[in-house]
Amino acid sequence: MMLQAGVIEQVEVLRETEIGYMVGNEQDEVFLHKNEVAGEIAEGDELDVFLYHDHKGRLTATMKTPLITTEDFGWVEVVKVSQGLGVFVDIGVSKDILIPGDEFSGFFGVWPQEGDELYCRLKLTGRDRLIALPAQDEDLKELAVAATQSMFNKSVSARVYRVIRTGSFILTDEHFLGFIHQSERKQEPRIGERVTGRIIAVKDDGTVNVSLLPRKQEGMDEDAQALYEYMEGRGGAMPFSDQSAPEDIKERFQMSKGAFKRALGKLMKEGKVYQEEGWTYFKRD
Repeated sequence: MMLQAGVIEQVEVLRETEIGYMVGNEQDEVFLHKNEVAGEIAEGDELDVFLYHDHKGRLTATMKTPLITTEDFGWVEVVKVSQGLGVFVDIGVSKDILIPGDEFSGFFGVWPQEGDELYCRLKLTGRDRLIALPAQDEDLKELAVAATQSMFNKSVSARVYRVIRTGSFILTDEHFLGFIHQSERKQEPRIGERVTGRIIAVKDDGTVNVSLLPRKQEGMDEDAQALYEYMEGRGGAMPFSDQSAPEDIKERFQMSKGAFKRALGKLMKEGKVYQEEGWTYFKRD
């Protein structure tokens, strides 16, 4: 059987060379560099090796165990991003593997960044090229567990694995599949990014809806601080009040009118601001 990249194969040590070993089977052989050897080996030994292409495109072997293969998914870390090529990930061997850029939906701003993690497997292309592919929905369903209603309103951490126009798909650390609607976040998370939010719905199929927005009391404090700092930067006044149009509030502060009114109400209750003719002003001592 011909040896091919992307899998772990059992091979025999055929002979030693000056800088390594030739290993293989009755039909094929590949090079195993001494830097890729774990422990002591000798001619005639049977080894489990991972096969991949070196930087010159030659099929080569390593005794290092990869994090993923063409048969097995796993979490791998992003080590380099090239807008023209794609994303390179560390699979645990001497060569990083490319995820082609066309595997990522959306614009470049939601691509993974260095340090993010993706759930992937390897694929050998028709051109005998080894690439990595992110898991799809069906792949993640095999990993997922169903959430119960007891998880409602609980905080969770998760990885984003896919983005669409209306929101982001996630896998939580508990292995719940979930979705973050665009209305439940202040900014769009990127693919591979770790996010923390709270479960706002547990659906009948065990998937969850998650919000990245703070709870109302937390959000009111944060939003009130944002309004106060904005007014500070304008000398203690702003051309907004609880009568301002929702679209104007959204454009300026990235918050709903309801959140704006709660934050403004908090500042007024604390005696920090007052409203007059559509403006809001600092109260001076």
